[in-house]
Amino acid sequence: MHNHEDSERTAELALTLFGYFTSGKLNESTRLIHDWADTHGYRSAIEEVLEPALVRVGTEWTRDNISLAAGYLAGKVAEDTINIAIAKQEVISEYKGTAVIGNSEDDYHSLGRKLVGIFLMTAGWKVVDLGNDVLAKTFVDTALAEGAHVIGVSAMMLTTARNILSVRKEIDSRGLASTLKLAVGGAVFKMRPELVTEVGGDGMTLTAVDVPSLFERLQKEATS
Repeated sequence: MHNHEDSERTAELALTLFGYFTSGKLNESTRLIHDWADTHGYRSAIEEVLEPALVRVGTEWTRDNISLAAGYLAGKVAEDTINIAIAKQEVISEYKGTAVIGNSEDDYHSLGRKLVGIFLMTAGWKVVDLGNDVLAKTFVDTALAEGAHVIGVSAMMLTTARNILSVRKEIDSRGLASTLKLAVGGAVFKMRPELVTEVGGDGMTLTAVDVPSLFERLQKEATS
């Protein structure tokens, strides 16, 4: 348990880290995290320094205040840190399950998806990221192969969001609607929340920060 001084220090470091992300300072970002981890461990570095910085990245991204470069840098630093923690066998969180994520067919806006993947990983999920322009069959085949109960599909624009309907149809045509849930997200859903129903989504969140709780709820529905 950290004392008040440590809590103030981690809050300060998280703010500094966010500044490094937005100013493109990869080496400084990595050094800040590893310096803290050397003394306090990677779990502390992830939960008390990295995650608060990522929360701010996610919030500012929602407000269109974050550049793509800053978002990618934050994602790279987070992924590298988590991989080190796993290699060192420092448990990040209780294992929650497997999540399959990707961008819908013809969609290439990957920043939001990458942030979602990072927050899922820090929350204890195994993330299978299929990347951009993913076919409906690939989503479902991968979920079945990985034993996943939740697929997360991201789309930035209305045209590509409508392609998510093909994932819904693929799930339903295989009789998997009760055991494989479909989470959807992306900028267009914030502007047109009714799209969630139109494309057959089982749930959506407005920010990447809230995705882990959505996936937990959907997985519980799929396995109960």
